[in-house]
Parts: sequence; C-alpha cells; structure tokens
Amino acid sequence: MPLNPYNMNNTPMVTGYMVDPSDLLAVSNSCNPPVVQGIGPIHNVQNTGIASPALGMVTPKVELYEVQHQIMQSLNEFGNCANALKLLAQNYSYMLNSTSSPNAEAAYRSLIDEKAAIVLTMRRSFMYYESLHEMVIHELKNWRHQQAQAGNGAPFNEGSLDDIQRCFEMLESFIAHMLAAVKELMRVRLVTEEPELTHLLEQVQNAQKNLVCSAFIVDKQPPQVMKTNTRFAASVRWLIGSQLGIHNNPPTVECIIMSEIQSQRFVTRNTQMDNSSLSGQSSGEIQNASSTMEYQQNNHVFSASFRNMQLKKIKRAEKKGTESVMDEKFALFFYTTTTVNDFQIRVWTLSLPVVVIVHGNQEPQSWATITWDNAFAEIVRDPFMITDRVTWAQLSVALNIKFGSCTGRSLTIDNLDFLYEKLQREERSEYITWNQFCKEPMPDRSFTFWEWFFAIMKLTKDHMLGMWKAGCIMGFINKTKAQTDLLRSVYGIGTFLLRFSDSELGGVTIAYVNENGLVTMLAPWTARDFQVLNLADRIRDLDVLCWLHPSDRNASPVKRDVAFGEFYSKRQEPEPLVLDPVTGYVKSTLHVHVCRNGENGSTSGTPHHAQESMQLGNISPQSGITFYSPARLEESDSDASETAEALERIVIGAQPNDPVISEITDALLTSNYRQYVYY
Repeated sequence: MPLNPYNMNNTPMVTGYMVDPSDLLAVSNSCNPPVVQGIGPIHNVQNTGIASPALGMVTPKVELYEVQHQIMQSLNEFGNCANALKLLAQNYSYMLNSTSSPNAEAAYRSLIDEKAAIVLTMRRSFMYYESLHEMVIHELKNWRHQQAQAGNGAPFNEGSLDDIQRCFEMLESFIAHMLAAVKELMRVRLVTEEPELTHLLEQVQNAQKNLVCSAFIVDKQPPQVMKTNTRFAASVRWLIGSQLGIHNNPPTVECIIMSEIQSQRFVTRNTQMDNSSLSGQSSGEIQNASSTMEYQQNNHVFSASFRNMQLKKIKRAEKKGTESVMDEKFALFFYTTTTVNDFQIRVWTLSLPVVVIVHGNQEPQSWATITWDNAFAEIVRDPFMITDRVTWAQLSVALNIKFGSCTGRSLTIDNLDFLYEKLQREERSEYITWNQFCKEPMPDRSFTFWEWFFAIMKLTKDHMLGMWKAGCIMGFINKTKAQTDLLRSVYGIGTFLLRFSDSELGGVTIAYVNENGLVTMLAPWTARDFQVLNLADRIRDLDVLCWLHPSDRNASPVKRDVAFGEFYSKRQEPEPLVLDPVTGYVKSTLHVHVCRNGENGSTSGTPHHAQESMQLGNISPQSGITFYSPARLEESDSDASETAEALERIVIGAQPNDPVISEITDALLTSNYRQYVYY
C-alpha cells in the first residue's frame, strides 16, 4: 500500500511495544466523534464480522468525519474481540493449571474453536483497518495535491490537516491494540505451529510501520523558486501527535537538498537511509538545516520549524540539449531517527519540487517549470516525472488560477479564448505541449507564450492592480476584436478600452474611436513608463478618451473619470512661474497627449517611426509627454516663445546639424522660461 507521494518505500522500524488495553478508546473518545447508534454488543464472537470494502476497489470520496465515525465503530467492535480474547486467556490458564478431567479433550477442542474464531475476527478487523487506512492516506494525498495547487494560487484549507491527524491518531490506537491482541493470542499455544497467526502478526507490524512513516510530512513548503543566499522557511509535522510518546524525547530533524536524479534513486530503489552518509548526498549547502521537534499540548501538533534556512551553494547536473538551469528540479529532503521502546524509527519526506536560481532574470522561466509541475503532476509519481502535454481545458484552469491569485481578478471566457489562440500553431490541436507553453517563440515573435504571459501578470500586479480588479482593463483581447467592439459601441467617438500588447513584453495599449470614427491604437506603455507617470494619470491627460468600453459584455460604457477617478493621483494647480533661488530651476510637471497628423504621429492607427534621438523610454510616436512650467505659453514673453518654437522644430524633424541648435542653446541659457516636449 503506498504511503505518500514521496516516501512510499520508507521502512522505519516500529515494533515490539505493548499498549494497555484499558486505553483502547482513549484516542477516539478524545476526538469527540458522533455517537454510534444502533450497534449493540456482540455476544458470540463466532458470528462476529466486520464488513469491509472489497480490497482493490476504488475508495469513494468520503468526508473525514465519516472516516472518524467508521474508525470509532471498528474500535468499539474490536473491543468485543478483546473481551473474547481475555476470556480465552482465562480458560487457557485454567486448563493448564487444572488436573486431568474427563472433559479435558472437549475443553481443549472448545478452546481451539474459540481461538480460531478470534483469529478470523482479527483478520476481518485488519482488513477493515486497511480500508480505513487507505481512506485516510487518500485524504492526505489529496491534501498534498491541494498544497501543490496552492503553490499556483488555488484556495487551500490548511486546517483540514488537523482532521487528518485525528484520523491518524485513531488508526494508531487501533493498530497498536490489534498488535497487542495478536501477541496475546500467540501466548495461547494450543498447537505447535500457527502459520496463519504468524502471518497476521507480520501484517499488523508492517501496517503500523507504514502508518507511522506516512504520517511524517512537509506541512509548510519552502519557496519553490529558491534564490541562493536568500533566507527561507519550512516546517515538517508528524501526524501521530503524542501517540508513541516520542514528544517526551523529541528528535532532531535534518534537511538536505537533493537533485531530481537523487530523489528518484532514493524513492524508486528504496535506498537504505544511513544518517551518517546522507549529508554527503546533498546537492548543495544549506545553513541552519536542523531543528528539534516540538509538541504543542493545546492543539496536539508535533512539528519542527526551520525558520532561517539559507541555500549557500548548489551542485547542478550536466545539461542535455536545450535544458537550462531553470528546468532543473530539486527538493528538500527532511529526515530523522528516534527510538520507541528500544526500537528505532527512521522516517523521511520530500518537499514539493523547487528550482534554484542565482539571478532575478531567471525567475520567469523558473516559475514556468513550477507552475506546470504544480498544476499537472500526478498525486503519486516518481520524482519529478511530469507530462509534456495537457489539454487546453486543463491549462486554462491553471492559467486562470495563476493570474487570478496574482492580480485579484479571474480571467473572462473571452480572455481565455484569446490565450488559446496565442498558443496555437499551424496545426491546431486541443493539446498544448510544454514546448508551446514556454520553450518555442510564438509565431512572428521573439518571446515565448509564458514570457509574454508572465510579463503581463507582473505589470498588472505592480502597476495596474486596482484598475484590473475594478474591471477597468479589458486585457487579453486581440486587436481585430478590439476594433470591432469599439466600432459597434453606441457611444462612438471617444470610446476606448485597454488591452495587453501582444507584440511587446509587459505592455498595455489603449484603443479608442477617434474624431473620424476610426480606431486608433496607441503604442504600448510598459513598466518603465509607469515609473514616470502612472496609467490612470496618463488616461486623465488624454482628452480624446471619454467612455470606457466595459470588460463585462453585459455592462454599459462608463464615463472615463467615473471609471478611473479613484486611481488619479493628486495634481497641484498651476502656479505662477517661480525660479528656485537655490537650484536655479523652474519646476515642471508631466502630461501625455496624442500626436496629430503632421506631428510625426497618426490618428489612423498606423504609427509612424519617431526620431530615435528624441525618444524617451518607451514613449510611442502616437503619444507624447510634455514637460512644462506652470506658466502657459501664451503668457510667456517673446523670447520664451521663440525658444519653444525652435525646440519644437527639432522634435518634429529638424536634423541634428540644423543651425537652429545653436539658437536653442543660446536661448535656453538666457531665458527664464523652459519647455521641453518629447514625442
């Protein structure tokens, strides 16, 4: 029976201890499960049977409280078996101490029949225990799978682990008392050899080992994109609580980092764990990589927290073909050894896969590796095998979860349809491959789908979060559909929408209906531009924008200032021209405007090339930033006006060697008025 996804072959030694049968129901009673109604005492052990699902059948989804209910029911029924065993032991002792009697043979045969009936009941109880254990392990695997999904931003109920722990504690009580009962039954020696009972003992012992082993998990995962020389935290938890008494002498948990190949070798080949040699198998050097387990009496949590770990060095494998360091997966390997009643317990577990980076520019591709793995990994697998293609239905869910968790608003059906089109190639398919996702450049582009998607996600989170959450940004829509939707709008001229650029990484553009009834597309703005002037203020400056086309197809256009007003920054009213006596400068502000025909721009939607020597950052040839003093041009003196006109001639096409450059230089040196216009 598999344990958990990454320690299926762990074989700790946990055998040989006895538990006081008087504590049989202690754990189940402490969990306060529902009272079992309608289950009377079982007086004839020969007719006792515990119904169990057929082994090998798929376990149906059940609620954890139902599992706890079934475990308690089985414990109650096993209590009757224990009573029968106690009576058998008394009769056996009486038979050994009594003198010969004419009924001795009949009594002996009666004891054999009673013992056989108890063995049969125990076997049925054990089969039922196995089915219950399988249910609990199934829930733990689901919890771990949800934990991986949470790495992509999916909702995650961490508190359900407490319910799973209660099930583990109840199962531990069940199997411990069953083990004690089997050993007690073996003391009633009526025949020389009892292979069936010996086999049952081995099964129960192995079941207990597996239970203890599978209860050791990573409850707080480390960062899955891990940068060297950066502090991080993680924690492991043992879901047996105080059941084995280990908390009285808590062990120390060690941590190393393993490569994918090392992890595969350890799991699939059942490598024996030797604590002295494990440190030599590490693929890197981790500081503060040990922690002593602590037991919290109030919530029964038995865990070890690593609060200040730091990966100092990493050893990488040789790369093949197009592999990069951002494709290479590692995992943190946690292990410990402790002793229970003179028997050693060795347990270990692996974290979710991590990608190790040394530079920030490695982060986007690393997140592609992690996002794909978290979304599409099988619950049980060899580390860290993953499919290289998925259906669009699967990928669309993963992308929606990722983008929604990062930005606070999910994608619409239209958004997802657009993303699907971006992923398609000449031969259309419902399947999307790993290469299409993050390795192959998109058609007619120099970047991959994931690079484009990640850059947009980052831009939205860093510079447009509030506007995106408020539904002010249409986002993922192609240029043709944007034009069609705008031209169909009943509000006509001045109607606009914001869409993510599909030609530039991390860019957002505005499409609007101009005064001629045509659609104009402003060249994209990126994070560099928003560091100078934010998006909302840029929209406020553009008087050609009047009505925001809604991102919801069922909504109506909204006035620009109503939609974006809450995101405008406070702008000071123009003040009279003031020369700073200290710096000798006049303060300036920034404004954006759309260039008209003849201003090295176009309102037709087909931009002209701007003069490269005068470009500022990523300013498009269709939009400009004007730096101007509070004094307006018409209020300036004639020298200042001449200076502004001369500067404008350079901006709209004068050559660098034009003699007017000298005129501008002289004028700027002598004038108190300064104006700069960039397109």
